[in-house]
Amino acid sequence: MRKVQGSGFKVQGRRRIAHHFPGSRYAMGFTLIEVLIAMTLLSIMVVLLFSSLRTCAQSWEQGENKITEVNEVAVVHNFFQRHLSSAIPLWNDFNTGGAAAGRTGAGAVAGNNASAANQPGADTGTDDMNRTFAFQGKKASLQFVSVFPASAGRSGMQLFSITQDKQDGEQVIKVTITPFFPVTEGKEWHKEEVVLLRYVSAFTLAYFGIDEETGKSRWQDEWLKKNVQPQLVKIDINTANGVFWPEMIIELKVTGAAIATNTANGAPAVKGLD
Repeated sequence: MRKVQGSGFKVQGRRRIAHHFPGSRYAMGFTLIEVLIAMTLLSIMVVLLFSSLRTCAQSWEQGENKITEVNEVAVVHNFFQRHLSSAIPLWNDFNTGGAAAGRTGAGAVAGNNASAANQPGADTGTDDMNRTFAFQGKKASLQFVSVFPASAGRSGMQLFSITQDKQDGEQVIKVTITPFFPVTEGKEWHKEEVVLLRYVSAFTLAYFGIDEETGKSRWQDEWLKKNVQPQLVKIDINTANGVFWPEMIIELKVTGAAIATNTANGAPAVKGLD
């Protein structure tokens, strides 16, 4: 009996030690149910953590895509606002000796080059001296003269030709830039082609100005065979990637009659505005 009592006393003593000193060798371990519950809670926490990380990554990617889209719209808008708004009404009259001797100035780019077939200035808007007005607008193409700043790589007056073209199997808006001044005999202009926007599904232009038939200002699909520039140009762009493009309306700063160019010193000179 004493031995049994002694054994019970030892067991109770061990429990007291385990209670007061859980880190000792007498501490009791976790049960199987407790381990399973802990593993289940840990699994749930890991799943929630990875779900949160995935949501954060998707949000980050969507934010970057949105920033790219906004930047793309801003770049295109700034291009038209900077160059189209400052378009200059000029004649391509670098040749004063008529069409046979002439078309060697910038007008040749708009009329006689192989690439000029796609330019809106071809076979349109000529006067008695076979001059072509620099600003020529169609429903899906546009041509005008603007000036690059002196800090640019190619400064001075430039002939801009904007068209919708196909490149690498996709529709793009392409800008062709050609110097707008006489070229030395035997030389050629250094043209530069730049893709302004990709994934284009529709590119539509409209021009606001006086209609010669009615004498009233209205929106027109084409601006050809005129010697003045429109007051406004409306640009509608739709893309295949679903990005929303707001309608752009660019106001031209100069809308007076055409300015003749002077080739005596080899460069166009602005004589004045009407």
